[in-house]
Amino acid sequence: MKPNMRHARAARIAGCLALLLLLGGCGKAVSEALAQEPDSNTACSLDGMMLLDFPGPKAQIRYAEGAPDFFCDLMELFAALQAQEQKRGASTAFVQDMGETSWDQPRGNWIDAKSALYVVGSRKAGSMGPTFGSFSRLEDAQAFSKTEGGKVLRFEQITPAMLAIDSGAAHDGAPSH
Repeated sequence: MKPNMRHARAARIAGCLALLLLLGGCGKAVSEALAQEPDSNTACSLDGMMLLDFPGPKAQIRYAEGAPDFFCDLMELFAALQAQEQKRGASTAFVQDMGETSWDQPRGNWIDAKSALYVVGSRKAGSMGPTFGSFSRLEDAQAFSKTEGGKVLRFEQITPAMLAIDSGAAHDGAPSH
């Protein structure tokens, strides 16, 4: 390989590595760019309720094709993701980082649902009553749990039994973090 070609190849590799490092350090910025902010006319995909009329974190599922589905409550998001009859393949799901936005009027601060931490069994309510809090940072989730009750779980630890309002999610035996 000629010296000029080696230099050009090394420069391309260095550029790609720099881009990967940059993107890796701004996961939240990437989520913000991919998520769609609901407006005053955005309705919940399950029940038609207007998203901005209710407190608590909102969620959305993005698909490879078509419009996203929005949810006015995280319990609804998990019910939709865990449904056996899910026909459209979700490309990604987003939730709001409650460590960065107001519970009463959440705006923006979208994070990847699978990497978020959830507080299950708190005293805080969403559009349908009890709901989960979503956080990007463990410290924020733990502080919320200490103030509002509940325990901190990862995405994969959320079970269908926790979605039943009368299930006593705070007593489900899942480990706290």
